[in-house]
Amino acid sequence: MERNLDRMAAKASSLGVALRPHIKTHKCCEIGRMQLDRGACGLTVSTLSEAESFAASGFGDLTHAFPLDPGKTDRALELSERVVLRLTLDDLDTAKALESTAERRGLKINVWLKVDCGYHRAGVDPDSGYALDLARFLHEAPHIIFYGLLTHAGHAYKAGSRKQIQDIARQERDVPVQFALKLRSEGIVVDIISVGSTPTISVVEDLAGVQEIRPGNYVFHDRTQVALGSCTLEDCAVTVLATIVSHQPSSSQVVVDAGALALSHDPGPIHQDLPTSRGALIAGTNPLKTHPDIHVESLSQEHGIIRALAPESLADLRVGTRVRILPNHSCLTVALFDHYMVVKGQEVVDQWTIHRSRA
Repeated sequence: MERNLDRMAAKASSLGVALRPHIKTHKCCEIGRMQLDRGACGLTVSTLSEAESFAASGFGDLTHAFPLDPGKTDRALELSERVVLRLTLDDLDTAKALESTAERRGLKINVWLKVDCGYHRAGVDPDSGYALDLARFLHEAPHIIFYGLLTHAGHAYKAGSRKQIQDIARQERDVPVQFALKLRSEGIVVDIISVGSTPTISVVEDLAGVQEIRPGNYVFHDRTQVALGSCTLEDCAVTVLATIVSHQPSSSQVVVDAGALALSHDPGPIHQDLPTSRGALIAGTNPLKTHPDIHVESLSQEHGIIRALAPESLADLRVGTRVRILPNHSCLTVALFDHYMVVKGQEVVDQWTIHRSRA
């Protein structure tokens, strides 16, 4: 994990951009402080609960990179009185509601305009008149500080090759940069452009016109990132420790106490025609290795089925044996637990809280 943090901090520096890591992956104040210690300008969150938890722990510069629920404007503005907070919008009615609430409370609030760079999940279409109207409103609203443009190339996770990820990374950069030029030609000031997903930032070599990146998964990586080529297996920094609870004689499967509520139901990189697996079984460390013929075949709520090509491959996995599982998606997996057991070498050195409140 420390190596991952160092590498991303160096990447941001080499690209000449600020690093504002997304903490939705780790949800951990200790890791957030390690990121700030390595030069991060602040942190990114997905929920107001995350923002409130980190603010209570002394973090003072936060971006809420999720379209704001108009019913939470008062809550967001209350938090903005304690920290530097930047909200994210892609809806004109929500922007008007936020302006009205800020005026009532006598406050000003920083706002990002979210732009769709090809993911088609959220964000304004930069070619639409609606996007221009919303940007103009944010620019002119007296109680809103139009902070800049924010985008996320989540479609990089569906790429089938490094070249495809590179193409998406260029799209993630070029779409908001070109939209910013259009807005500036209309007299709308755009100072900051923020981009970033772990796959795109892992391959991008030029971020001209961009001022900030927000990768999150890089802190741990996972089986999907290995398949995408964003990292190597040795870069993966979080696993789930599970125990064999059932192993019937001559069976080619065992059961562990890690089901969907421990590993999530993320299917992993199935678009790459890889064998279907809900996680990989760790075979050894230094270097990290996975079993080539044993995989997590299926999950129910609390049960995980680990299957081998031949029963003899499971001979050492008796009931009570502990195994480590590399998850398909570390972000979803981490959010299912309350704590990390922090390991250096072969020693457990600490226990860190995972702030996963959804209030």
